[in-house]
Amino acid sequence: MRVVTIEPDSKNWTWVLERTCDECGFDTRSFPPDEIGRLSREAAEPWHALLAHPLVRVRPTDDCWSALEYGCHVRDVFRLGLYRLQRMLHEDDPRFENWDQDETAVNDRYDQQDPGEVSEELLVAAAQLADAYDAVAADEWRRPGMRSDGAPFTVESFGRYFLHDPMHHLVDVRRGLAALTGEA
Repeated sequence: MRVVTIEPDSKNWTWVLERTCDECGFDTRSFPPDEIGRLSREAAEPWHALLAHPLVRVRPTDDCWSALEYGCHVRDVFRLGLYRLQRMLHEDDPRFENWDQDETAVNDRYDQQDPGEVSEELLVAAAQLADAYDAVAADEWRRPGMRSDGAPFTVESFGRYFLHDPMHHLVDVRRGLAALTGEA
């Protein structure tokens, strides 16, 4: 098994609900909530080509995930997003379990997964989440949920927060592949 050289991400990214991300340029406040589904589909579209890249398994640096590892992560973010959205829609103020994304990457062997399968799974997961957000009724956008660290969300704020992740990682992967091919 590969030695893990990536520093676990311990940042609290909820600040993306308040301002534009300096690293990727995505502004979670720049669209109405009923666009979350459409934007989720758009965030998934480039992954087919990215996961077909010949350097998909290569890390640009030892401390940065490969395009494949990022693709697995984004697929799982879409899956987790659907799970948490469904809980907020069907439970009263659910508290979400902690998800250790770095532990998942190691345990699920992100670096060994099939890029073609990951691409298909990512598109399916994104479509399922997008469909669920498209079906949110006007009176459901304010339904609450809470992350394990106490960060409060609504259906709307969770959608905005969640959407930043796949948008951000598109930038990460494009930068990484550009660095690998000397196009940076």
